[in-house]
This record gives sequence, C-alpha cells and structure tokens, in this order.
Amino acid sequence: MQIVSKVVAITGAGSGLGRAMALSFAAQGAHLALLDLNADALSDTASLIEAATGQSVEGEPQQTTHAASKPPTCRCYVLDVTNEAEVEHCFDAIANDFGALHVLINSAGIMRDNMLLKVKEGKVVDKMSLGVFNTVLHVNLTGSFLCGREAAAQMVQHQCEGVIINLASVSRAGNMGQSNYSAAKAGVSAMTVTWAKELARFGIRAAAIAPGVFATPMTEVMKPEAMERLKQAIPAKRLGEAEEIAHAARFIIENDYYTGRVLELDGGIRV
Repeated sequence: MQIVSKVVAITGAGSGLGRAMALSFAAQGAHLALLDLNADALSDTASLIEAATGQSVEGEPQQTTHAASKPPTCRCYVLDVTNEAEVEHCFDAIANDFGALHVLINSAGIMRDNMLLKVKEGKVVDKMSLGVFNTVLHVNLTGSFLCGREAAAQMVQHQCEGVIINLASVSRAGNMGQSNYSAAKAGVSAMTVTWAKELARFGIRAAAIAPGVFATPMTEVMKPEAMERLKQAIPAKRLGEAEEIAHAARFIIENDYYTGRVLELDGGIRV
C-alpha cells in the first residue's frame, strides 16, 4: 500500500514516537487523523505538521468527502483510548470526516515501572498496586484492542484495504520492574498475530513494532551517567531515533506481504 493520499490514524500523536510518525507520514502525503488525550499536545503536533508541510489542519467536521479527492489534510481528535464509547464515536467521526480509513497506528501508551515486591531486611515493605498494574494494561492493551477493533470495523464497512500497526516492546519477553508493561506488550504482540489471521479475508493486515530504547521525552530527563550506562548496554551504542520507528512503520505499510509478525527494532538489545 502506498502512503500518499491514504488516511492514517495515529494514537498518542501528541508527543514522542506518535508525533514523529505523524510528521513523517505528513511528509509522505498522507491524510492524518491525530488522536491523543492531551488537546494541547495535539495542537502542537498539528502546528509542527502545518509548518513543515503546509498541510492544512481542519477544525469542525465537514460534509464527508473521500480523502483521495482532497489535498492532504490533518484533523485532531481528543480521545481516551480506554473509554469504549469515546473510541467508537471517534472512529465513526474519522470515517465520516475523511470518507475512509486505511491505516491505524496504535502508539498511545504509558509506563508505571515498579518491582512486584520491595523487600528490606527480609520484610516486604511495598508491592506493585493493582491500580498501577491495571492502569498500564488498560492504556497499552485495552486501548490498542478498542482502537484496533473500531479501525477494523471502519475498514470493512468502507471496503478499504487496511493496515493496523501496534506498538509492542522488547519488554514483552519480560523485564525487571515491568510486570504490568511486559504483560501488556506481550498481549499486544499476541493480539497482533490474531488480528492478522482473522482480518486477512477483508484485505486488512496487522503487524507490530517492538522498540528497544528510543530517544523520547522520557529518556531526555535521565541523568547523564545513567544515560551513558544505558547506551553501553545497547550493542548499537546509542538510543534509537524516532524517525527510525516511522521508517519501520512505512516498511510495514508499503510491503503488502508483511503481516502477523512483530518487527524488533532495538539496536541489538535483549531484555
């Protein structure tokens, strides 16, 4: 599938990897539906896109027009990916506003790292709370499920060949301090394979990208000595760049034979 003139929805588009992919796909001539819980962050992403590409950022929904007949456009949608009713309404709005949906990238996610138990002198002094565990699962796993389900429904209803890309993580194999995040990303990876098998008959592919450690706002606040130790643990001796995630997503979209697989992009690190 070629990206130009296709409608691409990106969750978590207000910052980090989601924003980087939005900028990359805008440069490729895609129509963009930008989704995020943070309205101000969405506006910042839209402004960056408009400045970089001249792509218009539209406000209130207009009469449905097939996206391929319009110059590339960009719309923002404030969305809580864990809220089923909001997700259903949002993807209905995207399909109505653009007249089609071809690609979904599930990039929204959070981390709340904590050890399962904290023990001092043989006594348990703290535990990962159920609330922290569930919050990470709800955003990373349930959010991906809800958005993937609704995107697939719109693709089928509008008879669009489509691609769903989920952001997994190398932590899906298990990582200290990440019982919640690892469980969520393992679920995302398994769900991706399941969707590829179920949706193939509709011309819809599903794949995932499993990043290692990337340069994002979260890593920017690390202390220099901690950052250096982290880089030394990566065979590539550096953090990944957000554009490299966007490049991986473009490969998946453009290669019509790629489906049901998780593409690891981690600089050689294994957690």
